[in-house]
Amino acid sequence: MSRDAFNAYCAGLGPVTHVVQWGGADVWKIGGKVFAIAGWNDGRDAYTFKAGDVAFDVLADQPGIRPAPYLASRGLKWLQVHDDPGLSDEQLKEHVVMSFDMVVAGLSKKKRYELGFES
Repeated sequence: MSRDAFNAYCAGLGPVTHVVQWGGADVWKIGGKVFAIAGWNDGRDAYTFKAGDVAFDVLADQPGIRPAPYLASRGLKWLQVHDDPGLSDEQLKEHVVMSFDMVVAGLSKKKRYELGFES
């Protein structure tokens, strides 16, 4: 997946915000919390997302995927697709949606309501 396609996909997920930080990385947030990052791989494109326990354990050692630099070293379950074969575009999209959903679930009820996820 190209970086432009990744960014367009993240932008379409809902009331998200986008900032460029951390050395030119595209950082995607919902409710002020990060759910996906494009960039952050020594100037080459890489895609970083939050993962559940099982996904982290299964994918962390797969070719082209690694625990996300900085985030995983702090005990957080984040993965980075940094090289081939990594994940297919569809698999990457699925993991970004799961990351988005995990971050939304971790927001306060008030914040979820403000963003339209609670009625």
